[in-house]
Amino acid sequence: MGFSLSHYSCFLYVIVLLPLLCKCQDTFTYSRATYYGSPDCLGTPTGACGFGEYGRNVNGGKVGAVSRLYRNGTGCGACYQVRCKIPNLCTENGMRVVVTDHGEGDQTDFILSPRGFSMLALPNMAADLFAYGVVGIEYRRVPCQYPNSNLLFKVHEYSRFPDYLALVMLYQAGLSDITAVEIWQEDFQEWKGMRKSYGAVWDMANPPKGGVNLRFQVSGRGGGQKWVLLWDLIPADWKPGFSYDSAFQLDD
Repeated sequence: MGFSLSHYSCFLYVIVLLPLLCKCQDTFTYSRATYYGSPDCLGTPTGACGFGEYGRNVNGGKVGAVSRLYRNGTGCGACYQVRCKIPNLCTENGMRVVVTDHGEGDQTDFILSPRGFSMLALPNMAADLFAYGVVGIEYRRVPCQYPNSNLLFKVHEYSRFPDYLALVMLYQAGLSDITAVEIWQEDFQEWKGMRKSYGAVWDMANPPKGGVNLRFQVSGRGGGQKWVLLWDLIPADWKPGFSYDSAFQLDD
């Protein structure tokens, strides 16, 4: 993976490190991180999580690909505090990264967007950090924070009305994982599970007609699980590419 000097201009902005919430993993895990090439220093819209353009821009483009943390897509959308360990080059707090893709590097846990990688460095030291290519890091999971956004349910562009419905959740706050999604079948008076298609995408062939009533299961770090019910979430005439506001946000 390379990075041309012309791209360093992407990082000439004021770095503001927001304090991280203490509601996170208690300890850091030691690992390594590298970066991938990007013409605009942001993420990629074709990442394995299925986020599309959201995966390029979320968190100001401070995103990354992971391998073992991907967890067959369950890790998509999770947030981590990552900080590098090179004296005189790295900031004390590092930065917050959102998982948007799957990727494996040279014994790395994170392959970061150029913007994300640059945020590990002290002011005016990004070029020196990029020269390392791969750096030692420590990381821990932290809550995702989207104070101005509710959890959105996007009808994936691959959907075909009315025969095939695929959904992906965006702006998932907190520390919980979404582990199951079900749609209410009015004619059978029962819940029907959606299939985990890939990444963060859940799908169903021949979905129930009419508006979509949905519930999803969240699992926390302590192993507890709960169901969240969202009635009349998606209209009967849903359209591929459209996003629907749940008026709800996860907070744990």
